[in-house]
Amino acid sequence: MNPEVVIAGAGPNGLFLACELRRTGVKPLVLERLPEPATQPKANGLVGRVVQLLDYRGLYHRLSGLDGAPRPAPAYQFAGFGLDLRGVGEHPLYTLPLPQRVLEARLTEYALELGIEIRRGSEVVSVDRDEAGVTLEVEGAQGRQRIRTGYLVGADGAHSIVRKQAGIGFPGTTDNRFLTRSGRVLIPDPAFVPGTGEIDVPGEGRLRPFRWNRTPRGVIAFARFGPGPFLLSTAEWDQPGTGEEPLTLDELRAAVRRVAGRDVPMDAAPDFAGRRNIGTNARQADRYREGRVLLLGDAAHVHPSFGGPGLNLGLQDAANLGWKLAATIQGRASEGLLDTYESERHPVGRRVLSHTRAQVTLLSPGEDVGPLRELFGSLLDEDAVRRRIADLLAGADVRYDMAPAEPRPLLGRWMPDLPLRPGTRVGELTRAGRPVLVDFTGEVPPEYEPVRATTPEPPAPAVLIRPDGYVAWAGGRGLDEALRKWAA
Repeated sequence: MNPEVVIAGAGPNGLFLACELRRTGVKPLVLERLPEPATQPKANGLVGRVVQLLDYRGLYHRLSGLDGAPRPAPAYQFAGFGLDLRGVGEHPLYTLPLPQRVLEARLTEYALELGIEIRRGSEVVSVDRDEAGVTLEVEGAQGRQRIRTGYLVGADGAHSIVRKQAGIGFPGTTDNRFLTRSGRVLIPDPAFVPGTGEIDVPGEGRLRPFRWNRTPRGVIAFARFGPGPFLLSTAEWDQPGTGEEPLTLDELRAAVRRVAGRDVPMDAAPDFAGRRNIGTNARQADRYREGRVLLLGDAAHVHPSFGGPGLNLGLQDAANLGWKLAATIQGRASEGLLDTYESERHPVGRRVLSHTRAQVTLLSPGEDVGPLRELFGSLLDEDAVRRRIADLLAGADVRYDMAPAEPRPLLGRWMPDLPLRPGTRVGELTRAGRPVLVDFTGEVPPEYEPVRATTPEPPAPAVLIRPDGYVAWAGGRGLDEALRKWAA
C-alpha cells in the first residue's frame, strides 16, 4: 500500500512532523539517508516558543524529565551580550538544555511508539511529480526501489535532494571566511574561577559559559548540562580551511589558544565527535511548496547558528504544516489551507536569517565593530529593548493573518498558557493537537460545544486555538468562517 506522505529526513524536524501527522490519523513513511544517527555536536538546546509548543503537545516532560509547565529563562544572550530578563516582566524566551542527538533519540522513540516506519540507509535520489502524487526513486540496502506517495516533504537538510529535484531555488549568501570547530571535551576544575563556572584569561578577562565570548581573534563558547563533558566551540574569521579530515583534539586546542589567547587544559571526552564547518550560509528557499512537494527545516532555510534559533524555527514549521497537510489528505481542508504554510512561515524564516546575520556582524573581530557593539550594548540597558530582543529570539513577534475574523489584540498570536478554572491551564487543553474553542464569558452558543473555562483576566471573550497554538478567532463576528477555515 502506498504511503500517504513520505518524509525525507529523520532529524528532529522530520520526526516531529511525522508524529504530528500520525496523531491526526495519517501514517507517514520516514526515509533517512544515514544508516545510524549522527554523533557530531549540533544544537545543544531548544530556545523560544518551541518549548511551549512541546508542552502544549504533552511532550515537555518526556523530553526534559521535568514536571509542570516550562518557565521563562531569567537570562540569555544575543551576539555575546548578556540579556538579563528578570526585569522585563513576563516574556516568551523559554529554554530547554537538550543536545540535538538526545532530542532525536527521544523523538525517534516516540515515533516508533506511534507506529511510524523509519527506514534508515534510504536516500531519495529522484523525484517525479504529477497532479495526483509523487514517485520517488530511493537507494537503500536492498538496491534501488520506487515509492509512490500522495505528498513528499523534504526535511533532508541544507543540501536537500528533494528541493533540487523539485526545482525550488535556494538564494542567499555564503561567507567562506568563517570557520567553526566544536567537540565534546573534559575540562578540569582548576581551570575555572570557583563558584562561577568562568575561565579566567589574563589580559582578556573571563570567558563565561553559555555565551559566545568575543575576543580580538574570534569567539569561543562552552557549556555543560549537568555532570559530564563540555560542548566547546570556536569561531574564527579568515582562517584557512584544513580539508575534509576529521577534527582532532589538537586542532581544537590550537583554535582555543588562538581565540582565547591562552591554553585551556582539556581532554577529549569518550564521545568527542569533533566537527568543523567552513563557511556560514544564509539562504532560504524561494518557495516552500511546489505542488505535492513541501520543504521543512534546513531544506527550506539555513542561517548562522548564533542565538540557537534553528530548532525553534524548524519545529514550529513542522507544527504549522502537520495539521494542514493532514486535513488536506483527509479531505477536510478549506480551499487554500495548505498554501498558508508558506505564506505564514516564509516571513518567519526570513526574520531569522536577518537577526542571525546581524549577530555574525556584531561578533566579528576588528576595531570597526567596536563602536557598533558599544552602541548596541548601551541600548540593552533598556528593559523594553531587552524584551524586544527576547521576542525576536523566541519567534514571539509572529502574527498571522486570520481574516475574516474580527480584529482583536490576540488574533493571530500565540495563545498564552493561562491558568484556568477548574484546576487546569491552556497548555493542557491542546494536547490532542486539534483545534480548541474556549469560552471565557459565555459568548459562544452551546451548539458549538466550547470548553467553558474561567481565568482571572480573560484576554478575549472566547478564543479558537489552532492546533499549532495560534489564535484564529478571539470573539465577535466571524466564528463560523474561522471554524470552516481553520478547524475542519
